[in-house]
Amino acid sequence: MDWGLHNRMARFVKPVTGHTVMLAADHGYFMGPTRRLENPHLTLEPLLPFADAIAVTRGVLRNSVPAISDVPIVLRVSGGVTVLKEDLSDEAITTSMEDALRLNASAVALSVFVGAAHEHQSLVSLAELVDEGEAYGMPVMAITAVGKELEKRDARYLSLACRVSAELGAHLVKTYYCEEFEKVVEGCPVPLVVAGGPKLDTDRAVLELCAGAIAKGAIGVDMGRNIWQSDHPVAMIQAIRAIVHEKATAREAIQMLELGKKASPPRSVPA
Repeated sequence: MDWGLHNRMARFVKPVTGHTVMLAADHGYFMGPTRRLENPHLTLEPLLPFADAIAVTRGVLRNSVPAISDVPIVLRVSGGVTVLKEDLSDEAITTSMEDALRLNASAVALSVFVGAAHEHQSLVSLAELVDEGEAYGMPVMAITAVGKELEKRDARYLSLACRVSAELGAHLVKTYYCEEFEKVVEGCPVPLVVAGGPKLDTDRAVLELCAGAIAKGAIGVDMGRNIWQSDHPVAMIQAIRAIVHEKATAREAIQMLELGKKASPPRSVPA
């Protein structure tokens, strides 16, 4: 791996543990002002000290993240469709590699839609982005998006999507946790991070998902709504960090979360 590319990866995949806690906050690019992400600055500010990286668009980065922040940036560079469309797979590259470099991104990310109407377009975009990333020393994260078809989140489908992404050169892949997740890991020769997806029903479910993913081979998580839609987002991200970096069990993390809830101030972001 090129030195610059390796150096950028090491900013957010911590060398001491080999793991990462990424905070996803790029939902607005197709969902608009998502609940509790209406004002990205207010949502992100208390969480930045606990995130190994934040995933955002260039618009949110420029307008909602202080330039003095040293948190690594995973820059969302695909888009072009909104939730008003039935088919979310009609994406293209919307941010240039040059702009990613100007913004000092540590990685760039785009969605791939395996099996969707615009599968070919998204996979070719990934390959082209990897070519640019290799030229500039920029890691590329492929996100195995499923659009609105959440039933696709099974080991067979995700194994295919992750392996294809790795074959096309992605340096890491963001995917979903599922039953037999270890098979997804075994079939993918690059590191995997796990998405949280829609807000889960309970805190326990969030932490058990994190613990299961790490136990079965993920190098970390890239979560958004299950952190910043929590009533206690700081306590939640700290509990997740304990699982990812300190090998805490889900039970230990739940106990930590409960203690954190008692100590954390009321959230300032509107419910």
